[in-house]
Amino acid sequence: MKVREFKIWDTYKTDTMEVTKEHIIEFATKYDPQYLHINEEKAKQTRFKGIIASGVHTLAMSLSLWIDTGKYGEDLIAGLEINDIKFLKPVYPGDEIYSIGTVLDVEEKQNKTGILTLRLSTFNQREEQVFQADFVVLMKND
Repeated sequence: MKVREFKIWDTYKTDTMEVTKEHIIEFATKYDPQYLHINEEKAKQTRFKGIIASGVHTLAMSLSLWIDTGKYGEDLIAGLEINDIKFLKPVYPGDEIYSIGTVLDVEEKQNKTGILTLRLSTFNQREEQVFQADFVVLMKND
């Protein structure tokens, strides 16, 4: 979509994604190798009572769900900022998550581009919000 096609307060719901223990461990082993993401026995002794997804993994899954909607398509030029990142609840193996994208701002530029600010709010199957962040991107507008 061209940036001008987005309207402030428009919302878009993504498909769902099942979060598996294997995926949590694989991601964390590469990018966030803390025990609560990769060691089941130690993770059971934490306040979470088991392995949870890394916050960075939750961010990545949320963004992937959004990208899969196709709303950016080939009109995305570049990401500019990620603001107000909030990890609100843990994401566990077996959770099914989805995101809702809400348009916060649209700024059209004179050079056939524009800036879109989109809030991604991610929820689990119990409708509990687990994540939120505001993504600012540069997009085509011609």
